[in-house]
Amino acid sequence: MLINVPQYIDVEDKVAGPLTVKQLGWMIALGIILLVMWNTMPAAAFFVIGFPITLLFLAFTFYKPYGQPLGSFVIFGFLYYFRPKIYTWKRSPERERAVPKVAQVVKTQNTDKQVTAETLHGLAQLLDSEGTNHDGNIDEILKKHSIKR
Repeated sequence: MLINVPQYIDVEDKVAGPLTVKQLGWMIALGIILLVMWNTMPAAAFFVIGFPITLLFLAFTFYKPYGQPLGSFVIFGFLYYFRPKIYTWKRSPERERAVPKVAQVVKTQNTDKQVTAETLHGLAQLLDSEGTNHDGNIDEILKKHSIKR
């Protein structure tokens, strides 16, 4: 059974023409503010104050610095300026448990470094059977070559 996987999940749905829900909300808010200003202010003051407000709302609607909406950009800017700038590193408990313990390496002197066919056969049999089948002298071979099981 084939299932279609959505590919453009970061693209918002268009609601009214080319406008998304957020963009439409900013435009409706601009319209309401301009309507209230038109009804409460003289015409000269309306145009002087309304023009910068319109530019501000259009910027919040359409401008995307660094690929993110201007509203998010402004919020992150305020958070950056009002949060403390000093970061104190704290080790998490999970990190302490994840640090491996250093194993002590024991060096042994092995005088007999000869590998015989019998030794190889016994080790191959042990490895092939994943440790379940081995001949009787494998313990001697492992002790002889100082390999701990």
